[in-house]
Amino acid sequence: MKMFTVYLSGEIHTDWREEIKQGAKQHGLDITFLSAVTDHEASDAAGDLLQHSGTELPSFWRDHRSSKVNNIRTKTAIERADLVVVRFGDKYKQWNAAFDAGYCAAKGIPYITLHAEEIVHALKEVDAQALAWATTTEQVVEILKYTLNT
Repeated sequence: MKMFTVYLSGEIHTDWREEIKQGAKQHGLDITFLSAVTDHEASDAAGDLLQHSGTELPSFWRDHRSSKVNNIRTKTAIERADLVVVRFGDKYKQWNAAFDAGYCAAKGIPYITLHAEEIVHALKEVDAQALAWATTTEQVVEILKYTLNT
């Protein structure tokens, strides 16, 4: 069985990452999981350490700095991954997840999308480049099992 590295991208408000990790563990899959920062406030503050003037900048610049620092982590992790799972939830727009999927497509890194059928149309371009579209974490685990046991 091949050891695999999987990057879990996208929605941070549900426990889908844990469901996939538990499913992989139950099936004895040798997978290292990587992830973006899932604490929203910590992610938003990632660039605060770069503040130089002591005065708070407009929110655009705070977001800009934090996005760049977060991208160091994200790009490094995606490039280490054998496979990326990109989760789109229905409660929030995950623009960063769409960007991650596009980055995977551009770099030739295989990815799976995970989302409800109700948002298929909005994600048609993202899904068109994915190697699979799953609606449940169980389906993702089954793909991982198939991939690692062949």
